[in-house]
Amino acid sequence: MNLFLLFQGCSSKFFTMPPKKKGKANSKKEKSKKSTPEKDDGLTEKYKRSVLDVAVLKEHLALRTNVARQATADRDDLKNQIRDLEQVRTQERSDMKDITAGKCQVELKSEREEREKREAEKDAIISDLQYKLDSMESECEKILHGCLDSLLSQLAETRLHWEEQSTVIHQEVKDTLIDFGINPLLI
Repeated sequence: MNLFLLFQGCSSKFFTMPPKKKGKANSKKEKSKKSTPEKDDGLTEKYKRSVLDVAVLKEHLALRTNVARQATADRDDLKNQIRDLEQVRTQERSDMKDITAGKCQVELKSEREEREKREAEKDAIISDLQYKLDSMESECEKILHGCLDSLLSQLAETRLHWEEQSTVIHQEVKDTLIDFGINPLLI
């Protein structure tokens, strides 16, 4: 509908008939016009109008075609830009993954080194404590053996002393029994 109004407006603005001239040239035309029926005047004007409308439509179609071509070219350019941007984004993601992976590798290596260092320190502490424990154990054994040896020697001395006392007491009891006339071997 808008197209029709556009063409109507264009045809009336751009293609108007020049004013008729009066004179000899026009008199011949008038004679020829008078000889043709009025229907021809209407048809001729309709034909001219149709030719004008067709020309306007062709021009409008050419403009539309150019606009469509430009839109298609712009669309293709935008598609190419989108494809390029997607490639850049994909590359950036890949680079980010590589950076993240490298960073993780560095952090992992650092953590491993830290853990190995802590384990080495713990092993050194354990080794030192084990050495101290072994030293304390041998010292305790020495002290215990020394105490036991001392106790045994004291017990041996005490035993000798008791045996001497016991021998003395037995002899006294034998002597007392003999004094009373009792045979100590019978008891």
